[in-house]
Amino acid sequence: MAVKRTLTPLGEVLASFLKRSGLNKRLQQTDVIERWAELVGPQIAAVSQPESVSADGVLRVRVATAPWATELSLMTPRILARVNADREGRIKEIRWISG
Repeated sequence: MAVKRTLTPLGEVLASFLKRSGLNKRLQQTDVIERWAELVGPQIAAVSQPESVSADGVLRVRVATAPWATELSLMTPRILARVNADREGRIKEIRWISG
């Protein structure tokens, strides 16, 4: 008697693997870098560039000037709320680096 097997689409297999391995969370964290301008808007994106996200959720962002770094640090709670909306891989902190 033959056993009938059903094929699972590759996308489903990959999604399941990413979730089980914990990589899905990490991919969502690093996706912030690619989507930065969309997430923070054109004015903030014009003076800042995300550089990296650590595994523990710290986002490092290079800012054009020290005054902008100060201004953005005051806006961090609002920016974190936007960045983390509908995201499993959360950003816990933003480090603003001037220069």
